[in-house]
Amino acid sequence: GAQAFQQVLSKSRLVSRPSVQGPVEVVGQRLARVAAHPDYQWRFAVIDDPKQRNAFCLPGGRVAVYTGILPIAQTTTGLAVVLGHEIAHAIARHGAERMSQGLAAQAGGTLLGGLLGGGPGANAILAAYGLGAQIGVLLPFSRTQESEADHIGLLLMARAGYDPRGARAFWQRMERAGSGGGPPAYLSTHPSHGTREQQIDEWLPEALRYYDTSAHVADEPLPAIASGVAQ
Repeated sequence: GAQAFQQVLSKSRLVSRPSVQGPVEVVGQRLARVAAHPDYQWRFAVIDDPKQRNAFCLPGGRVAVYTGILPIAQTTTGLAVVLGHEIAHAIARHGAERMSQGLAAQAGGTLLGGLLGGGPGANAILAAYGLGAQIGVLLPFSRTQESEADHIGLLLMARAGYDPRGARAFWQRMERAGSGGGPPAYLSTHPSHGTREQQIDEWLPEALRYYDTSAHVADEPLPAIASGVAQ
């Protein structure tokens, strides 16, 4: 995961402006603390690509957010939905499951050979995760994994002090963002909009119990994002 993350970042345009990177780091680390995985080396990066309404995670706590999803997140609560979902993938070890599936799918065994035979392991990991050098997005997790990440992420944001009721609004904005064509990549294999809303409504009472006992965090607007924010 660490190797693959570095390879993706080396081929990406990263955001260094504190007003953009700062909220991602603060929200991400706050969520990581309640995730209670001290064995993970959490890192949060922002990739400057306004056309990508997406985010991804890699094993061990490496999370990247594309600038294209920030206007949909709108606020730190919306950002907590995104990052909570990605952190949930990490702590539920969905990446490891995806890696196993990717390895098993290679009939010729070249991917496994690269990993076990001293070859370029980062390239093999990238291939297994579907992380293209030009786009850098994950091959889809299953709908079951996505629903699990929604649930865990909702609880994480509530425990971290972010109002979980903001999750429903965020996913509604994501749905509207794809109304002009196909759904955003972030929604490509996720549960349908109706299913997701129903599930969130079912999970909210549990999440609100965590939120009621947490130190609430003020919901703050994210800065306006435009192409070239990395400069």
